[in-house]
Amino acid sequence: MAANVPVSEKEKMSTMTDDYSLSRVPAEGKTPMWKVLMVQIGGFVALSQFMLGAELGYGMPFWDAIIATTLGSTLLEFIAFGLGVAGQREGLSTSLLSKWAGFGTLGSAIVGLTFAISLIGWFGIQNSIFAQGIISLLGGHINFALVATITGLVVTASVLFGFKGLSWTSNISVPAFIIVIGLATYNMLKGHTMTALITMAAPGTALTMSAAVTMVTGNFIIGAIIMPDLNRFNHNAKDVFMVSVVGTLIGELGVNVLGVLMAHAVGSQQIMPIIYQLTGGFGILLVIFSSVKVNDLNLYSATLDFANFFKQVFHWNLNRGMITIVAGVLGTFLSVIGLIDQFSGFLNTLGVVFPPIASIMFIDYWVLKRSRKQLDESRAKGELPEKSEVFHPVTIVAWVVGSAVGFFVNWGISSLNVLVVSGLVYFIGMKIFDKQPQETVITETAPDKEKEEDDA
Repeated sequence: MAANVPVSEKEKMSTMTDDYSLSRVPAEGKTPMWKVLMVQIGGFVALSQFMLGAELGYGMPFWDAIIATTLGSTLLEFIAFGLGVAGQREGLSTSLLSKWAGFGTLGSAIVGLTFAISLIGWFGIQNSIFAQGIISLLGGHINFALVATITGLVVTASVLFGFKGLSWTSNISVPAFIIVIGLATYNMLKGHTMTALITMAAPGTALTMSAAVTMVTGNFIIGAIIMPDLNRFNHNAKDVFMVSVVGTLIGELGVNVLGVLMAHAVGSQQIMPIIYQLTGGFGILLVIFSSVKVNDLNLYSATLDFANFFKQVFHWNLNRGMITIVAGVLGTFLSVIGLIDQFSGFLNTLGVVFPPIASIMFIDYWVLKRSRKQLDESRAKGELPEKSEVFHPVTIVAWVVGSAVGFFVNWGISSLNVLVVSGLVYFIGMKIFDKQPQETVITETAPDKEKEEDDA
């Protein structure tokens, strides 16, 4: 489109809702680092992270819990930062980037579908929790289906506007959560000295360091994998560093520390009683509403994954905004009818297949660099590469072996075992069986032609 041709409101809305789901984020689509940082922090300063800190504090002395948090965060931060920089460089979401980072066309579609199903499932579960929390605050006399429908559709509406919607909800939910944390900390320190909280024994059953580190890495693994989804909007690697490191320090470590201290002060690992005892109903209300931040991230990444799946499998260029409406309504419906409550076991099983994806993508992009030349050349033109393989057998083997380790190996730190084993299998396998990369030419439709087809 020529620079002097005005952009219609319809085109502006289409770009906003689609959010570059099937293309690179152009220079004009980049955003200030602090906006991405706020969204990243919003993913951490939430109820689930607070719950993790309370569980660690209930079963461990203060310094042991801090060591577990630091180890677990550091183990994944390296991969999270690497994937985040890759997403920033290429301007691509996680599932689309995976097409040229070890998984090929078919593998990328499978990655996208797996992520999407899992994230929609968690969206439904979080929506149920959100609705139940509101009902309990209002006395328990309101119809659950009505409240769950409203809460699900509200989150869906915010995600409809892409990253701008995420940024808007972060600017509300993050300060709200900080207010709760500040109030809870103030009330906690009125009855306990910091020295006593730090030096006291764990109030509950002892938790081993291995189990604690596994809990920390398991809580962060999805966030590490979807780092490209957010960081593709950053301008440079320095911005990614600030988002990943500062976001993790404030969110992962900061919230965990407070969760540990509050578990010691109250003598419980149940986060809602802790918050209620320290802040009252006001704190519960703000915490419930801050959970919206996590749920809109779930839905946002799911829509990117669905868009990639339909593109790779059916060659459909579906607008992410349309996918958001359908996926949001589906997740809301599942939570309303209660079916989502039976889905959590399946979602936990899916969680085992995620760590190998992060490891394979990291090794392929940063170590083997099998598609780097294609990516560099196409990036200079603002396009996607014209070639990609279908699904390399080595990737399949590494993915299966890594997942099997997660399922069946019970010693050590589970997430670390999976990352190391899948990465090694992929690296060694590619060195042996891929001395000459086997590429299948798949021509990408030119952006202008895609637009013409969509308009038709």
